[in-house]
Amino acid sequence: MWEIYDALIDGIPEDLIVDELISGYEASYVRSGNGAGIAYLRDYQTRMPMFTKNLIGAPLREVAGAVKSWNFVEASAGLAAINAYYNNPETARANGVNFSDARRVEDRMNDPFIMYQNEIKGKRVAVIGHFPYLESLFEPICDLSIISWNPQEGDYPLPACEYILPECHYVFIYSSCITDKTMPRMLELAKRARVTVVGPSTPLAPVLFDYGISELSGFIIKDNALARRITAGAEKVKIYSSGQKVSFKKSR
Repeated sequence: MWEIYDALIDGIPEDLIVDELISGYEASYVRSGNGAGIAYLRDYQTRMPMFTKNLIGAPLREVAGAVKSWNFVEASAGLAAINAYYNNPETARANGVNFSDARRVEDRMNDPFIMYQNEIKGKRVAVIGHFPYLESLFEPICDLSIISWNPQEGDYPLPACEYILPECHYVFIYSSCITDKTMPRMLELAKRARVTVVGPSTPLAPVLFDYGISELSGFIIKDNALARRITAGAEKVKIYSSGQKVSFKKSR
């Protein structure tokens, strides 16, 4: 079950260190050199953390290992460390991710829920996570099931994945499923579907394509200082103000 996690961690160079780490009330932020990553958190801390030492200056790969923690706040810091490497603009571009050099970019066309509107018509579609405007974008054109940790009116609870995902043509999985350890099971259940991992916590790691994922709909931070302030709660704007949504598809 840890294979996908170990693959992400093992791809991080051993010589990188953590320069900054913030665990905010919604997300964690990690910077290593010029690369920064974020990961949204689930506020479950019923288990003790893996690390109690000072993580500033620690190897980035070591801190990335916290993604395997059952303390989900700590696990979000681990995923942010993973993203500080794979979503670093230099690394992402070297891996084949296309994005603009401009600081601010209109990113509607890299929004998967807009990009897939024509493709999903008449299909069975499941979305893990309740995203804004999802009902207006998808519900009129496909057989949509929204599955959530915290279901809203009309949503399915998380255990419904066992019954719904195997019957779907398209599955969109919220990237926080990496943090909460449900991702391996989601991928197993959705193995007959076209799978997209969605959200700013998504690692832009090519190795994820080896596990049945067709597309990574993620986020590249271009303004590290702004992303840090947003995560810390010092600036009340959306995290997307600090970078660009991107779409990274598996080569056919």
